[in-house]
Amino acid sequence: MNKHLARAFVEVGFIIFLFYSNLLMGEFNRGGAARGHSLAWALGDIFTPENFLIGIIASLIGYLLVELLRHRLQ
Repeated sequence: MNKHLARAFVEVGFIIFLFYSNLLMGEFNRGGAARGHSLAWALGDIFTPENFLIGIIASLIGYLLVELLRHRLQ
């Protein structure tokens, strides 16, 4: 695999990880929907096709912006 492509996969994956961890933390805050439910319920609530699509689009936009800034600052 190309080194640049591998780095893109890692960076996009990390952004998606941050997105889902933020969603999970939001489920368990004071006003979150998981209050009184289990971790399994919260995971089922956040891992939806809609959230996945949002995560993919947001991570690709974030990756492209970071790459643009990275190239402009070099």
